[in-house]
Amino acid sequence: MSEQFDVVVIGGGPAGYAAAIRAAQLGLATACIDKSLGKDGKPAFGGTCLNWGCIPSKALLDASHKYVEAAQHLGDVGIEVAGVSMDVPKMIARKDDVVAGLTGGIAALFKGNGVTGMPGVGRLLSGRRVEYTGHDGAVSTLQAEHVVLAPGSVPAGIPPTPVDGDSIVDSTGALEFQEAPARLGVIGAGVIGLELGSVWGRLGSEVVILEALPDFLPMADARIARDALKVLRGQGLDIRLETLVTGSKVGGNGVTVTYEDADGQQSIEVDKLIVAVGRKPYTEGLLDPGSGVAVDANGFIGVDDLCATAAPNVHAVGDCVRGPMLAHKGSEEGVMVVERIAGFKPLVNYDTVPNVIYTHPEIAWVGKTEQELEEAGVAVHTGAFPFAASGRALAANDAVGVVKIVADAETDRILGVHILGPQASELVAQAVIAMEFDASAEDLGLTMFAHPTLSEAVHEAALGVAGHAIHMVNRRKRA
Repeated sequence: MSEQFDVVVIGGGPAGYAAAIRAAQLGLATACIDKSLGKDGKPAFGGTCLNWGCIPSKALLDASHKYVEAAQHLGDVGIEVAGVSMDVPKMIARKDDVVAGLTGGIAALFKGNGVTGMPGVGRLLSGRRVEYTGHDGAVSTLQAEHVVLAPGSVPAGIPPTPVDGDSIVDSTGALEFQEAPARLGVIGAGVIGLELGSVWGRLGSEVVILEALPDFLPMADARIARDALKVLRGQGLDIRLETLVTGSKVGGNGVTVTYEDADGQQSIEVDKLIVAVGRKPYTEGLLDPGSGVAVDANGFIGVDDLCATAAPNVHAVGDCVRGPMLAHKGSEEGVMVVERIAGFKPLVNYDTVPNVIYTHPEIAWVGKTEQELEEAGVAVHTGAFPFAASGRALAANDAVGVVKIVADAETDRILGVHILGPQASELVAQAVIAMEFDASAEDLGLTMFAHPTLSEAVHEAALGVAGHAIHMVNRRKRA
């Protein structure tokens, strides 16, 4: 006889584990199946985010940034440090400790909330039956009233540069280098490529980033992208746009990468090559043909606005469905789905999903760009404030970047906030909250911010929308 559950979640990443925990909190008998294993071979709930993505990459980004601060910038504030060095294996080991602690934390949360954690592989059959294969090979069947599919995503690849796990690696492999490569190639100038390129560039690698698109960060505000490109190139990242990679050859001296640009066929030689061309849904083997769930040519599961699939009482959330592949977006979808299963009526506001690139300075935004709104025929007013005019940023010797706010010209409603600068990942949350409450730029301008703080840059940018900024000359003077 099949084991019975109210909710079975397949996938234990941020979308899946959040769904499972919330379902159990709501009194639903819940199981969560996840195949991930840690370096020690033990179950490691948390998905890509905790094991091979968000968390380990931030551990390396923060460590490498601290190294650069000590080696290059502490002298600016009067702290003289000699002989600074980085122990890369120790940095990697600490990263692993952080990962182990957090993945173990998910297991503890499951236990504390009454979620049945099931290490292994889940496959959806017809009639909301789930085939469960444990890591020991034992197969059983679960019967669910509701199924939540949260299988996550995996790194995408391209034919010219097949990953071998040694000389040519994906984002997972790039988190395991035991020394900084002398010459490092990165394919892709997106979020992953810029973050990994920054880590190893700070630790001494000569980094070349090859990007096929003609524009840098086309999804970001044009001013923010332009300023970020200048800053990152100034840090030593050799970012080459409109370069189409055509081939690679692994040899005794590393990897020879061939590509085409405006001048024709080119090549570079690197010791290691990171393929960072995005991610794709991990839906292989997830669905039996009789499950009733549709998958498109790119592997995405078809869902409606509430993450419901074509199969009754089957939902899909996170990286396997439309929308940005972001941990926080997946988590909110997972919670929304199980709360609706329990009879509540929450919604995910896809207009206020924050995006962050954890370079230094950080790049963060929420909402629409000025360019998108102009193309849509929406008249806007903008306000911007540079961190170079922020007392707190100057005092901290970290004053590169700008806050830009885009508001509807007629209603003054905030439509987008774009930040390049220190702690942009934290500051953008203020913008998300404001936009969730349909705030106007004037609302933010009338809000009191503590002084001196980096947040004052958000305040001043909001004031600038109406031409009322206090700490800079206003280009537009309005009553």
